[in-house]
Amino acid sequence: MDHDKSANLIARAERSIPGGVNSPVRAFKGVGGTPVFFASGEGAWITDVDDNRYIDYVGSWGPMLQGHAFPPVIEAVRARALRGLGFGAPSEIEVELAEAVVERFPAIAKVRMVNSGTEATMTAIRLARGHTGRDMIVKFQGCYHGHSDALLAEAGSGLLTLGLPNSPGVPEDTAKHTLTLPFNDDEAVATAFGRYGEDIAAVIVEPVAGNMGCVPPRPGYLEALRKLTSDAGTVLIFDEVITGFRIGSAGAQGCFGVLPDLTTLGKVIGGGLPVGAIGGRTDIMNRLAPVGPVYQAGTLSGNPLAMTAGLAMLDSLDAAFYESLASTTDRLADGMSALAEAHGVQLAVNRACGMFSVFFKNGTVGNYDDVMAADVDRYRRFFHAMLEQGVYFAPSAFETAFVSGAHGDAEVLRTLEAADRVLASLA
Repeated sequence: MDHDKSANLIARAERSIPGGVNSPVRAFKGVGGTPVFFASGEGAWITDVDDNRYIDYVGSWGPMLQGHAFPPVIEAVRARALRGLGFGAPSEIEVELAEAVVERFPAIAKVRMVNSGTEATMTAIRLARGHTGRDMIVKFQGCYHGHSDALLAEAGSGLLTLGLPNSPGVPEDTAKHTLTLPFNDDEAVATAFGRYGEDIAAVIVEPVAGNMGCVPPRPGYLEALRKLTSDAGTVLIFDEVITGFRIGSAGAQGCFGVLPDLTTLGKVIGGGLPVGAIGGRTDIMNRLAPVGPVYQAGTLSGNPLAMTAGLAMLDSLDAAFYESLASTTDRLADGMSALAEAHGVQLAVNRACGMFSVFFKNGTVGNYDDVMAADVDRYRRFFHAMLEQGVYFAPSAFETAFVSGAHGDAEVLRTLEAADRVLASLA
């Protein structure tokens, strides 16, 4: 494939944009080579500036649940734009989307719209601290909750030492209130609560991890988090920015039957436009200004275009859609596993409805250590070989592949045919 225009664009971009990109993973640092610049998308396909076409498994990192340029969303946004882009004042469409979210998510009684997943998780942490009067938060290795200071911290030298910054610019005084524990290890959480329980304001978790690849929760793990937090008066936050409306109509909390106190959403609820949301119990949500003392604001929060796109997306989702999406995901994941076995390639494939990940390693992948044991160089070779076959996976071994409703039989077959050739070359 010819990528000359992409190469020229990244060289041009680097002169005016740090690294030439507006989000780090786009720089291809995890896989090497030249970032691909895209020009258009339709359904399951995207086209780059050099007119190469690919089956897309990035999907704008999750929002394109119905594929690119989904007609109901495009038509709704076009009609809305003709009436004005925004007012900085209330509009009916934000009420309609809020009602749709509350109706579908069992743990959300009230919801506040924001502009990104990072803003949603940042607000959730502040709200939990304001509600409990405590400072400490618990998060988990491999789970990413945006780039606010409190959530860019790692564990100190021991399992239960307080956090240290893992990004320049994050003050130690902020990071020290963050405790980072292993994902899928409820015993570690119980130990942490035994030592710090009265000081922990919140536990925040991706109920299905999506930022170290797709890593589902082990049986009983979410239930253990629910009990430990309830017993300690700690706020349990499910970060469903990825899983919300993707793995089911009520997100992970609907699939697993575990209800958090607060939920953060994004991606799908904007239909492809920038959006975020925080929702939860009425008593906690009513601590937000202007009702309560916890301050949060945003000039573009509840933007009519994003609200319109999100509502059009949610209106397109029903039980038949999720049944089909789960089936497509299973066919891709099972097909990848079978091909790897046939070619003698060690490959672990995790999946949840609409999400899957390939890890080049033997055995299961259930936590951060398992992910880090995978062969990153082999993924790099897999990525570039699949790209040349016209299949676009995430340019990082630590990201999830996203499946959409537009991925049909033809796309599944073509993907697996490409994977057959590529895995054979990696054997």
